[in-house]
Amino acid sequence: MELPLLAPPAAPAHAAPRMPWHWRLREALSSYLPLLLMGLLALATWWLVNNTPGAPADAARAQVRSDPDYTMQGFTLQRFADDGRLLLQLEGDQLRHFPDSDTVEVDTVRIQSYSADGSRTHATARRALSNADASEVQLLGGAQIERSGGPGNAPPMRFEGEFLHAFLRTEQLRSHLPVVLRQGGSEIRAGGLEYNHLTQQAVFKGPVKARFQPAARSAR
Repeated sequence: MELPLLAPPAAPAHAAPRMPWHWRLREALSSYLPLLLMGLLALATWWLVNNTPGAPADAARAQVRSDPDYTMQGFTLQRFADDGRLLLQLEGDQLRHFPDSDTVEVDTVRIQSYSADGSRTHATARRALSNADASEVQLLGGAQIERSGGPGNAPPMRFEGEFLHAFLRTEQLRSHLPVVLRQGGSEIRAGGLEYNHLTQQAVFKGPVKARFQPAARSAR
């Protein structure tokens, strides 16, 4: 009896050669290199944001100063019209300019203002606050404003108070504090005032007390 022939056993497969460890490390690094670079970039950006110094506080404050940037002693300032006429003359013992608000503070102020109709306004006070071109002036402490001249023969008008707010271009005067208006022999005392010289209108705020001089009788 013959036995079947058996196939010879297959030769065992040879295992793939094992790569050295330093080659495997280099291959792994090359695969993860883009991810590592992105992580390093994000970390560097975070570090710069948190460690970059900001603008010095002193430099930021220096941009807008609350103290005077210049002063003048015993000064006289004048402003003229295009035709050479004197429009405004401002005098005082000391002037201080504040750059944060572009305002001027004057001690012992004296102001002369001239209108187109020839009238003159003379103002004095212990202290004044003015905008840059002196078109708006707040008079503080013993304030007095007298307006004289102009058309007609009306006697000068004199305003007195501890606070008078003058708008020289629009020829208006305001006060929320007690004021006294004198003209000729007449006198008006009020708790406040709004006066417009161009319209010749005045609004007095109470309490109001008035004393008027009788008009002179014409001789027959």
